[in-house]
Amino acid sequence: MNILVIAAHPDDEVLGMGATIYKYRKLGHKVKIAIMSTGITSRRSINFKNNSNYKIKKSDDKKIRQQILELRKNSREAAKILGVNEIEFFDFPDNEMDKVSNLEITKKIEQIIKEFNPEKIFTHSENDINIDHRILYLATLTATRPKKNQNVKEVYVFEVPSSTEWFFPSKFSPNIFVDITKELKIKQKALMSYKNEIEKFPHPRSTESLEIIAKRWGTVSGLGAAEAFSLVRRIVQKQDIL
Repeated sequence: MNILVIAAHPDDEVLGMGATIYKYRKLGHKVKIAIMSTGITSRRSINFKNNSNYKIKKSDDKKIRQQILELRKNSREAAKILGVNEIEFFDFPDNEMDKVSNLEITKKIEQIIKEFNPEKIFTHSENDINIDHRILYLATLTATRPKKNQNVKEVYVFEVPSSTEWFFPSKFSPNIFVDITKELKIKQKALMSYKNEIEKFPHPRSTESLEIIAKRWGTVSGLGAAEAFSLVRRIVQKQDIL
């Protein structure tokens, strides 16, 4: 089975479903990760830290581009840990995808789907503080609209710690839980590839927090540790069964 993960930024794929990706690969499924935005540039800095200025100095352009390349190297390292060989990067603006036509984003996702031909797609939740995450949710819904000869049968959304839980007062309401008791440490290891993205506990983007979040969903689902998803749409054809 071909499974496509559409993530806005480098590290979203690990934070959202790193253990489930690894689990799919162990079962022999083919997984492709598409990272749509450059990441990092919204921080407007040359040291991976957030800067309150909006405009980027021309003198910093080269260093920021180097940061993007380093981040993509981290993504490949994380993907390797998860057993994924196929990862593709795009250059949509970080935290400014609202400046881009929704049609352009949708068309890009349609191209990825046409080339990879996935049966399952995972992407961001609409209940998320990050504008890029919300835009990708809408574009993915459009790109996967049900029609004849459409191979995509299932669409799911995941949470991203340090983003989804801050979308007050709405909340992410999962209805699918994947047991990751055996895969949790692999997820934590993959996150450590993003050495400039990890924060110290109690920040949600820390290895300790990932364990707490996984165990919290475990308490909800009766599992030792879990990743949580919400099913957006499933198409059951006549040859299939629920």
